[in-house]
This record gives sequence, C-alpha cells and structure tokens, in this order.
Amino acid sequence: MKVIICKDYDEMSQMAAEIVAKQIKSNPHTVLGLATGSTPVGMYRNLVKMNKEGKIDFSNVVTFNLDEYVGLDKDHPCSYHRFMDENLFNHINIKRENVHLPNGTAPSLEEECKIYERMIAQAGGITLQVLGIGHNGHIGFNEPGTPFHSLTHVVELAQRTIEANSRFFNSPDEVPRKALSMGIKTIMQAQKIILLASGKDKAETISKALHGPITTDVPASVLQLHPNVTVILDEDAASALDR
Repeated sequence: MKVIICKDYDEMSQMAAEIVAKQIKSNPHTVLGLATGSTPVGMYRNLVKMNKEGKIDFSNVVTFNLDEYVGLDKDHPCSYHRFMDENLFNHINIKRENVHLPNGTAPSLEEECKIYERMIAQAGGITLQVLGIGHNGHIGFNEPGTPFHSLTHVVELAQRTIEANSRFFNSPDEVPRKALSMGIKTIMQAQKIILLASGKDKAETISKALHGPITTDVPASVLQLHPNVTVILDEDAASALDR
C-alpha cells in the first residue's frame, strides 16, 4: 500500500486526477470504477479540464459507479446518476453506452445486482477503482458488518451514513434508507485502487483502515490485503497516522 500525503484538498484532487489520467493514457480502453460524494469532486474537475485541453481522451473508457440510492429516479437532483452527469459525464467525450450505474428503481433489485456484476465481468473487470471512505469506514455503501465476500447487493444504510448524506437533501427524512452497492469482493477484484480522503473528520477512520486490524467493523481495512492500493490524503486526513 502506497500512501501519498498532500498539503490540502486541491493538491490531493490534482494528484488523484493525474493517476487516473496516466492510467487512461497507458490504456485507452481502461475500465474505471467511480465514486460519488464530495471527496472526488475536485478530481473530476481536474479530469474535465484535462479532457477539454486534449490531454486525455475518454472516448474508449468504460465506467462503473460504486452505488446508487434505491427509489431515486435517474433525474432526481440527489441521484448519483445526476451527480455523475453534473460533475463529469456531461463535460467529457465519453460514450453514453460506456457509462454504467446501478438502477435503484429496477423492478427486481436482486436481479439488478446480478446484472451489474455480469456487466462488470463482461467488460473485463475494473482496471482502476476510485474510492472515498465514510466516517464509519464504509467503502461504496458497504457498511460495517458487510462480509468481505459480498458482491453487488442491496444495502440498508447506517444511521450515520444517512445523517452524513442528509446535507445533500432538504432534510434527513428525504435520504433513502437503502442503496445498491458494489460488494467488497467486487471492489477488491479491481486491478488497482486509489482511496481518497480529506479533512480532520476522516483522520481517525483512515488510521483504523490503514493500520488497525482487518475487520468487517471497518470495511476499508480490507484494502490492506489488496496488492495495488494508493491512498491519497490531505494533511488533515493524515493527521492521526504515525508518519
């Protein structure tokens, strides 16, 4: 596991974008696993800029997002489909047929999870997976207690996750209680992983994930077992690590 400590959020975002750009340049048919939330927004902003400047080409890139809320239509202002469109897809030269997110309004959620796994497999698996980390150590929407062998599945969101995500909604009552998420096994099958974290409020969780015991109580701790993980932190997020 490689840990890169940047001075602030902007430097962290730039570093993450450069790693993704390098991957796309080395393999134009890269399959990217993508994350939502506030942490990767700066990375997406940098990738859009690189694309507009002609430095990277998304025309053959395939993407799979980690998760989506259950019950939110694609066009809902708080759906992850909408988030990805507004922060990345609407601004780059990616083909729409190459963009994949779980369908949280599918008639059968269990069948949708199986279909999503099949699509990832048919694409050849994920080349580079981008992750954020929740305050409770979740990756994707894999909450504490999620088995490490889990594939894409329906998740009951933890109260802490609902509270953290309520800032994107008008009130906590509007936050869906369920989501579809790539499983931990699905994430761990990616060839390469980058984990991003910013802010002092993530410092203790990062310390547990990187140096604590490998346990389902801190789902991100499983990344200690992956052969190719790069963790990119700002100084605040790294403040609880023993340098």
